[in-house]
Amino acid sequence: MAQTSTSTYNGYCVKCREKRDFEGKVEEKSGRRMAKGVCPVCGTKMTRILGKES
Repeated sequence: MAQTSTSTYNGYCVKCREKRDFEGKVEEKSGRRMAKGVCPVCGTKMTRILGKES
């Protein structure tokens, strides 16, 4: 169920309080697709909820 494709996504870093591009892996958990990665500046975990796969 979990995909391991690495791509660049744009997300909001809560610690930096800015939108940043991050490299993340797409994971699917309980029907939700999300990209999970790390902020390139501060190292905080970042997530972005994605739409349905087309």
